[in-house]
Amino acid sequence: MLKKMTLAAGLAAAVLLAACSQQGVQTETAKSGEASAPAGKQVYIVATDAAYAPFEYMEGDQVVGFSHDILKAAGEKEGIDFQFVNTPFEGIFANVDKGDSDVALASITITDERKQMVDFTDPYFEATQMIVTGEKGRDIKSFADLKKRSVSVQTGTTADLILQDLQGKDSQLIRRFENMPLAFKELSAGGVDATVGDNGVVQYFVAQNPGNYNMFVDASFPKEQYGFALKKGRSDDLRERINKGLAAIKADGTYAAIEAKWFKDQK
Repeated sequence: MLKKMTLAAGLAAAVLLAACSQQGVQTETAKSGEASAPAGKQVYIVATDAAYAPFEYMEGDQVVGFSHDILKAAGEKEGIDFQFVNTPFEGIFANVDKGDSDVALASITITDERKQMVDFTDPYFEATQMIVTGEKGRDIKSFADLKKRSVSVQTGTTADLILQDLQGKDSQLIRRFENMPLAFKELSAGGVDATVGDNGVVQYFVAQNPGNYNMFVDASFPKEQYGFALKKGRSDDLRERINKGLAAIKADGTYAAIEAKWFKDQK
């Protein structure tokens, strides 16, 4: 997100939510068009919050997107097979911690707080927060202007936390939603003055939904690095193999080709 800063007690809460998060889970299987792994070969499960276009989202019964393509390509370099499971973000770290999945892929920003809960691969994308307004919020020109304005965000994300810092944790002006499509829907309906999210997601939304929108990055917003998350202290070498794969696709042009595919309209 970028994406998604978890509160200090996030892991404990996530454990309670994880059981609920398994309801309605969609899995990318062989019928989605991707080949099955050879018999006897290990397949690693990837938990992904697939509602964050263009990074990870559902297209029919298949997980697609930039982050999906990057991990898949890195895995192919190392002979790793992945199966992608759509999992709500709130339970995604607990899912990895319990061993229900091997990797968490959800445009997850690498932070010191999260490093205490999970291990991260090398970064694979740089992002920042972006503010988008509709007609109702045309006078909003900076992050400080959101102090007393209604703002939609995805629950538990970086945007959620920075709005809490600005307005207070108990602010009723922060409208939290399970995913970004719902947060954007609230903006489009005029229910809030602004929405805050990762720049790539905001830009994609505006490109796909032409209208009277204004988007900008506040000078105070820092750069964020996305990484794939694994169980902390995992004993095998999966993280190292993914890192080797990431280095390989950056070196041979595969990464650049995937980036051009998903962000060609944002350059």
